[in-house]
Amino acid sequence: MDKLKAFETFASVAARGSLSAAARAEGVAPAVIGRRLDALEAQLGVKLLVRSTRRIALTHEGAAFLDDCQRILAEVAGAEASVSAGGVQASGQLRITAPAGFGRRHVAPLVPPFHEAHPRLRISLNLADRIVDLAAEGYDCAVRVGDLPDSSLVSIRLADNHRLAVATPAYLRRRGVPRHPHDLARHDCLVLSSDASQSRGWAFTIDGQPMHLRPNGPLDCSDGQVLHAWCLAGHGIAWRSTWEVEAEIAAGALVPLLQAYAAPPNGIYALLPHATRHLPLRVRLWVDWLKHHYGDPGFWTRAPSP
Repeated sequence: MDKLKAFETFASVAARGSLSAAARAEGVAPAVIGRRLDALEAQLGVKLLVRSTRRIALTHEGAAFLDDCQRILAEVAGAEASVSAGGVQASGQLRITAPAGFGRRHVAPLVPPFHEAHPRLRISLNLADRIVDLAAEGYDCAVRVGDLPDSSLVSIRLADNHRLAVATPAYLRRRGVPRHPHDLARHDCLVLSSDASQSRGWAFTIDGQPMHLRPNGPLDCSDGQVLHAWCLAGHGIAWRSTWEVEAEIAAGALVPLLQAYAAPPNGIYALLPHATRHLPLRVRLWVDWLKHHYGDPGFWTRAPSP
């Protein structure tokens, strides 16, 4: 069996949610798709999908393998494009969207140098915290942070995103350093208000098991940037993403806390409305640009503040 074809079939089924939809897209019978998946699972020795008459669901192994498949397919397609494009430059309009806070700090600064490298492009960057419908609104790529909902969009993992508790040295001198997540009950925790995200609380790993705590504090707000500012001003402990605070940790302005109890990271993703094999050159080059910069650990500590 052609491994690349098998990977493409698996990614297509996962994206479209059914064997029949993947078969229609390729112009083959659903039985052909089923045989490819059976052969791939037999070769790997694991079950990738749970199939029923109504729906397809990824197993835990399947979800992990899907990330690798999409990365491999994107890299192969990029290699093909770089050869076939020859001296052809990317052109046309590139429409990008990203969350406002993350986009200001870690997407917007990358756009001008990318344009300098590809001057025939016109680039439009939309920063918004709402969920944008890529296909309906004509976007080429969305950058997303955190766990992704089930979606027909193609996702490419660009980097890990850890979340951690942080405070200023001055606050810790005044109130002491928490040694265990349960110690947060005795501290001023800066929390998102109940109508915002983080509905499950702050995530930690305790005794090898994931656990969410809901710390209390005298101050809460629906805006994460306000919590960040309050934390920098020494008003308490905040639970923030590394993309927000890594530069300030490196500078000594904030101190990471409870790292021995850190929860597994979620991801920073590029979401694409189309299969990676048929991406326009401008989109492929943009995703590669993000992967190059986000893959550099130094990027997060030297990234400019908003």
